[in-house]
Formats: sequence, C-alpha cells, structure tokens
Amino acid sequence: MKKFLFITFLAFSQLLVAQSQGTLKGILSDKETNNEPLPFANVLIKGTAMGTTTDFDGNYVLKVPAGTHTVIFSFLGYKTIEKSITIAVGETLTINQILSAEEGVSLEEVVVRSFKSKETVSALLLEQKKAVTIQTKIGAQELSKKGVSDVAVALTKTTGISKEQGSGGVFVRGLGDRYNVTTLNGLPLPSNNASRKNIDLDIFSTDIVGYIGIDKTYNASNYGDFAGANVDIASKNYTGKGFFEVGVGSGINSEAISQSDFYLTDGPNTSGFYKKNYPAFPLNNYNFTTSWDREKTGTPINSSFSIKGGDSYSLGENTKLNIFAVASFDNEFKFKEGVSRGSVNVSGVARRDYTFKSYAYETNATFMGNMVLKHKDHTFKYNGLGVNTSSQKQDEYAGTVDIFDYAPEGGAFVQRQTFERTQLIVHQLLGDHRLSDQFQVNWGGSYNFVDNKVPNRRQVILTPDNWDIPEGPKSFKQTNNESDNHRFYQNLEEEEVAANFATSYKFNKNEDEEYKGKITLGYNGRFKNVKFRATQFNFRILDKSNQPIISDIYNLDDYFNQDNFNAGLFEIKTFRGGLGTTSTNVLLPQTYDGDQTIHAGYVSLEYVFSDKFSGVFGVRGEDINQTISWTTSLDPSGDSSALNIFEILPAISLKYILNDDQNLKFATSKTYTLPQYKERALFQYEDVTQAYIGNPALYASTDYNVDLKWDYFPKSSEIISLGLFGKYIQNPINEATINSASNDISWVNSGDKATAFGAEFEIRKTLFDKEVETDDYTTLKNNLTLGFNASYMKSNQDLDGDKVVKETTERGFPMSVDFTNDESRISGASDLLLNTDVSYFKDFKNNKSLQTTVAYNYFSDRIFALGTEGKGDLIDAGVGTLDLILKGKLSKNFGVSLTAKNLLNPTIERKQETQDVVVSSYKAGMNVKLSFSYNF
Repeated sequence: MKKFLFITFLAFSQLLVAQSQGTLKGILSDKETNNEPLPFANVLIKGTAMGTTTDFDGNYVLKVPAGTHTVIFSFLGYKTIEKSITIAVGETLTINQILSAEEGVSLEEVVVRSFKSKETVSALLLEQKKAVTIQTKIGAQELSKKGVSDVAVALTKTTGISKEQGSGGVFVRGLGDRYNVTTLNGLPLPSNNASRKNIDLDIFSTDIVGYIGIDKTYNASNYGDFAGANVDIASKNYTGKGFFEVGVGSGINSEAISQSDFYLTDGPNTSGFYKKNYPAFPLNNYNFTTSWDREKTGTPINSSFSIKGGDSYSLGENTKLNIFAVASFDNEFKFKEGVSRGSVNVSGVARRDYTFKSYAYETNATFMGNMVLKHKDHTFKYNGLGVNTSSQKQDEYAGTVDIFDYAPEGGAFVQRQTFERTQLIVHQLLGDHRLSDQFQVNWGGSYNFVDNKVPNRRQVILTPDNWDIPEGPKSFKQTNNESDNHRFYQNLEEEEVAANFATSYKFNKNEDEEYKGKITLGYNGRFKNVKFRATQFNFRILDKSNQPIISDIYNLDDYFNQDNFNAGLFEIKTFRGGLGTTSTNVLLPQTYDGDQTIHAGYVSLEYVFSDKFSGVFGVRGEDINQTISWTTSLDPSGDSSALNIFEILPAISLKYILNDDQNLKFATSKTYTLPQYKERALFQYEDVTQAYIGNPALYASTDYNVDLKWDYFPKSSEIISLGLFGKYIQNPINEATINSASNDISWVNSGDKATAFGAEFEIRKTLFDKEVETDDYTTLKNNLTLGFNASYMKSNQDLDGDKVVKETTERGFPMSVDFTNDESRISGASDLLLNTDVSYFKDFKNNKSLQTTVAYNYFSDRIFALGTEGKGDLIDAGVGTLDLILKGKLSKNFGVSLTAKNLLNPTIERKQETQDVVVSSYKAGMNVKLSFSYNF
C-alpha cells in the first residue's frame, strides 16, 4: 500500500511540475565559421542541475520551470554567455545564440574535437600552437576576408612567399618551383606544365578550399623532393544544416577595357572546352581550316558563376554522412602592352627588339564533390575534383627579329596565336581508423590524370620587303628560317597513382593519464607516367624572288591558301621533312616519354620529455627511379637517360613551451631536389624572343635545412612570431644561357653549393573588438584587425662553367656555359617580402554586416636567369600590389562583394643588370569585380 501511495504521489508531482514548465529552445551558432551550427555545446540553467547539449545541427530543447532564470551557453574554448530570461507556464521561448572564440585560452585547457571546423583563424592558430613541428595554415575564413580567389594568391598572404609573374607558381623563401611540393589532402598532384614540377596553383579556386597548409620544414611523412615548402590543399568538408548557394559576378580589367577593339583568335570558343587536331594529309595540300587572322570580339567583360551546396545526415546514433559539392566557371580578359627584348649583348644592344600587344582570354571551370562517412572512430572520405582551364592569346610584335641578320633596322611584324587547355581529374579515397586509445591507422590512395593541349598554335613573321626601308611594305621574301611561319600541336599527358599508409601507436602514460610517446610507421608510393607529343608544321617560303607584297598584315589568309600552295610560293614540312622526303615517318611527332617510380618508407617518434619539452624524430628512405626517352628535332634517332638514386632523409623537430602563450621551435632536415622531365629531355621549345633546350646530364641536388621559430599567442585569434632559417644546397640547378648560335637557355647544375639565410616576422592583432547585445538575444560584433608579415633573406651560390662542361661531357651530352660572375644570388630569391592587411567588420541588425579589407603585397628585385658571356643577370624588378575588398550581407540569405585588385597598377619590368637595359615591360591592369550570392 505504501509503495502504491509513493508511486501515485510521484506521478502527481511530476504532472504538477510539467504543468508549471515552459520550453526553451533554439540554435547555437559558431561566430568563427560564419555562424555555422555549433554541435555539442552546453545549455545550462544557472544554479540548477538542469541542462542539455546541442545536436549535430546546433539545436537544443530544454524544459524549464516557469519564472525568471539565468541561462548559460558554453563551449570549450569559447566565451561563455549568460542570458536572463522570463518564461511563463506552457510558453515556448526561442533563443538563438552565437558563440565566439575565447581569448587567451591556454593549450592545456582546449580540446580540438574532430568535428570542429579547421577553416577559422582561431582553430588553425590553436593547431599551430599545439603542433611540435613548424607549420603555417591559412583557412577559408581568412581567404574570404582578404578576397582571395585562387590558391596561388592565397599563398602570397603568408610569410616568405611570393608569386611568379605570369604563372601560377610561387617562390617560398626565394626558392622556386623545383624546390616545392604540392599535395591535395596529403596526396601528390601532377603538373600541368611540361617544364614544371608543380601544378599551377592559380587553377584552384578557393571555393574548394577548407584550408591550405604550408610546411616550410621537412618531416619524415612528407616526400623528400623539396627544400622550399610542401603546400597541402585541404579540400572543404561540410558539417551542419543543408544549404544551397548561388553566386554570380562581373568585372573588368582596366587595361583590357581601355582598348577600343579587342582581338582574339579563330577557333577556340568562350567556354574553354575546345580541341583541335591537324587535318588529314597536311603536307599534300593546304587543308587547314582555321584562319591566320585575328578576330574582333565583344566588349571584354569578365564574368563568374558558381553553385555550391552541402548537407549532413545522421545514419543512426553513431554514423554521420557529410556531402559537399561546388561547381564554378570564371573568365577573364587581359591586355598587356610594352617592350620585349629577350636579352641584350655585352654592349647593351638587343638581338631581338620588339614592342608588343597581347590580348588574352582565360577560363577556369571547376567541379569538386566529396563525401565523408564517419562511424564511431572510423572515417572514410571520397574526394573528386575536375578542373578545365584555358588560355587564349593574340600576341603581336613589331620591331627587329635579329639585329645581326634579320630585319636589323626594324619594321618586322610577328604574330603568335596560342590556345592552351588543361584538364585535371583527381580521384581520392582516404581512411582514418582509431582502433583503440593507443592504436590508429591512416591510409589514402589517389588517381590523377592531366591532359595539357596546345592545339594549332600559329606564328607568322613578316619583314620589310626591303630591309633598308623598315617602314616599307611587308613580305616573306627575306624569311630566313623554315620555322618562322608554322602551326604547332602539342599534347602532354600525365597519369599518376599514389598511395599513403601510416600506423601509429601511443605509449607510456604519465600521471595525468596522457601518453608521452607516439611512434609512427609509414609508406608512400608514387607511380607516374608522362607522354609528350609535339608536331610542328613549318611553312617554308619558296621562290623568294617572286614573293608578293602583303598589303594587309592582318589578312594572312590571302597568302596561306591552296592557290599559293599550288603556285609554289611555300611548302609544308615537319622537322623530319616534307613530301619529297624518302622517309615514311615525316608525320611522326617529336616525343619524350618518362616513367617515375618512388617507394618510400619512414619511421617517426614523437615524445614528450617534460611538461615543456617535446620532439619529433624521423628518418625516411626513398628509392627514386626516373627514366626519360626522346625523339626530337635535336636528336631524330632518339636516346634515353636514367636517374636512379636512393636517399636517406633524417628530420628532427623540437618544441619548448616557454609559458602558456609562447613556444620555441627548432627543426633541421636533409632533403633533395629532382630535375623535371622537360629539363632533361633533348627538346627545343621556341618562344618569340627565347628558345629553351633540355639537358639530359642534369642530376639531383641535395638540400640541408635548419629553422628556429618563436611563437607568441596573446589571444585565440592573434599571433606574433619571429623565425630564422638557413639552407645549404649542393649542386644547385639553375636556368642559364648556354653557348649556342641562338643563345638558348637550358638548365644546369651551375656550381658546387648555394646558401640562403633569412628571418621572418608575423603579427596578427585585433586592434579592437566590441560586442553589443540586442533585445532579441543576438550579439552584434564590431572589430578591427591587422595582419603583417615580412621576410628578409640573403642568398649566394657558386657559379662554375668548367664544372658544367666537365659533367655534361662525362654524361655524353656536352654543354658549355660562360658565367659572367663567379657567384650570384639564387634565382627567384627576393631579399625582402612584405604582406599587410587591415580588416574592419561590423554587424548591423536584421542579419546585415559589412567587412572591409585593404591588403598590400611587395617583393623586391629577384633574378630571373643568370648572366653569361659578360652579360648581366636578368632581374625581375620589385613590385607592390594594393587590393581593396568589400563584403556585405544585405540579409540572412543575400550577400554582395566588391573587389578592386592591383589598384596601383605598377609597371612590371625585367632588366639586364650590368647593361641596365629594360628587356621586358608592361602593365597588368587593375581588376574590379562585383559579385552577388544567395543562400537558400
């Protein structure tokens, strides 16, 4: 009976409590991730045991007794918010709260959960603070603030990195393409350029980026072929509620829009998805259908379009599926006008001397999709990426072809029409398995395919009919070389399969139940195949005494046609000959084929020696086999060359915690630098003002690296750091002008050693940060932030022409270089690099906000190519760029941005140092763009 009465009383009491309660609910959002939902945050009623946590989508629901209470919203590492509420019986009160990162939280107090976004400044700085190794990361939040549109520009916003002019390559601490490595989610990416090691980073839109990691120091899990940096693009992952966003934009380039008429070439379309092969029987008749003449296009207005979306699904209590996809298309018109001379002789006289105009149209179409499946302690991720880029150019030159014997008084006209298209396809599958508290396994595999095409490049050289009258009528009567007038078809295909595997084991718990040691064993494999094909049809001028006057230099179809072919004014040949050649292989292209296999194993030990001192000790062994074979105009019978090496690569990283906010880190390592395929293939590539030849005798460099860095973290989103670094490179590789009739450029192991020493400084500071709470329980933020980084470096290298002659002769491919100086700076190395930005953010009511950023970037003079035969080095003059970015939210769903880049529009110059002559000069133009986005 007593038991029955007790149960009845309890039930009645619960009924009374339920009837005297209200319901509190809402969504907690993360200010650091642009108000994305914040899962697993705490909601508590102060002074009671009542509370709950938010779900995966940031939602919470809590029953609260009627009356006045204080609600506490909290999350580890974030500012705790307290709100006073009054709730009536039966009332449902909705409070949506935004949490922002805590300031001054020490490392020991913070747990970085696996679901936490790594795109924010505070999260990436926390990871940088916690790591033993020296690393730098820039996330999507900061990229958005600075108005960055591609990965190449993104890297220039970090310390010690500058961008190569006219390409998507970067210099890291003065070290260019050959010294860097590019990966996507830790797996290697192929190059889209035959003469380069890394893919052009400007083809990657920041729409696909979660964050970019820059490892300037080597650790054993990285491939050893770098001394500058390993750039890892971490693809965007999505967690939270489903969303779908559409964006459109339009803009102009000031130089392009200033042209009353804008010209491009016949054939390529505006989408960039264009391919063209040469016609059947190209030597028998004139069968080419595309025009030699430029075509007037419409007003050069840039445009962009993007769609992206993502969603998260709970597949049971312990399983989560995240899906994200983005597709975008951008185009851009460019115009350059200036001088182009290639180089000058000892007396300062240019062998080639042109003024030029260059009209360009570029496209970038990108698609990326990924799926992340997480079940308890097991994560599987698929990532697919497709990129199609194109560049269409109409280049026109006027002046002297060759000061010695080819239109020496000027008056020549050169036209080169180029379309280049690159397709990149990437498939990746990755796994992460926490098998126990101590044992973890990570693995990944990828398939990469690159198809780079230059279909139907066209070049024409017209000279004065009488060289003594440079302004007189033009003709082909004085043409000297078969290759002056040509159509060129190039195809580069690269396939690569790569695999990563690592297993780690934690051991030796301390009194706080934390493991002091971790040992990792790993394997990396790369299996690459490269195929290069190039066919050039040379239009050899015949019967020069009867060559007609070209009345209109922009109407060349009147000359290159079937009637003039039949009349014997010209014939069509390849490098193997024409129709009269007895060989049956005249249409076989110039080729080179390469295979590269790398097997690597490594072991790494991470150990915490004390509360303040820890280290990572690793060693890696790499077996590298690189073979290349070719059949080219320089070596029609063909040949091959092999490079087989085994490298033992040790690495040490040490960390000492000075106090809760300051770290001191040290790193030293050994790495190597491989030559690239085109640098070793005996193939000649001719530009308008310069020719390049590969060097089969080229071999790898050995690199020794050392870094020391101090980091201070005043607040969660702030850092002050100072670093020192040094590089010692044995047998460095450089571009140099070799002794040849046409002053060709090649790649050589130019001396015994090179050294680089420098210092880096960085500061990110919040100048003020104010928050105002409104009546509807939202927080309005108002802040001003400053970012600044600088890098200063001194480099030096030996230059030894005798070494080049000796080593190339011993390897069977003799080459001679007569360096002007016995030593010089490292090519590409700027003494000084500066980056700074100031950003102001203000929240308004009704989901409105405004963000304004001013960013400035500067690099000092750097060597483009080493001087030879008494000539000075070719120097790229220092350049500063100023950008303005305005981003606003007009409502919860509608956003707008205005960017104005390269506001100063400086003249970009290349000089020959000793002779003090400008060999190249132009303005790139200011780019202004207005964009809109709508989030459904």
